[in-house]
Amino acid sequence: MRGLSTILLLLCSNIFMTFAWYGHLKWGGRAVADAASQAGKPSSMPLILLILLSWGIAFFEYCCQVPANRLGFKGNGGPFTLYQLKIIQEAITLLVFVVFSALLFKENLRWNHALALVLVFVAVALVFKK
Repeated sequence: MRGLSTILLLLCSNIFMTFAWYGHLKWGGRAVADAASQAGKPSSMPLILLILLSWGIAFFEYCCQVPANRLGFKGNGGPFTLYQLKIIQEAITLLVFVVFSALLFKENLRWNHALALVLVFVAVALVFKK
């Protein structure tokens, strides 16, 4: 159960992280409803405000990330080593990013991107080998 809770918290954390890191590229500080009519125009919001907004979103990322690592870490009774936690987190990050970029930015997943994802999942499998 701790393993599943860890993975779900990491998923939640990475959703917040992706919006904190890349959401401003889509909306750039404008209201979501306004974004469609002004697509392609640079943000009128100052960079410092975008940074503060991203930090505010990232707060919720940490509210999920820290408990995920504490629950999942073997040293705290969880099922994962520190290396396993990190590689799981990276794989989840990439999956969330692929969905985010496809849905919000209409970016196409090319063959080399897909191969890179496969290689990350090979890394996940390798980190669990004894």
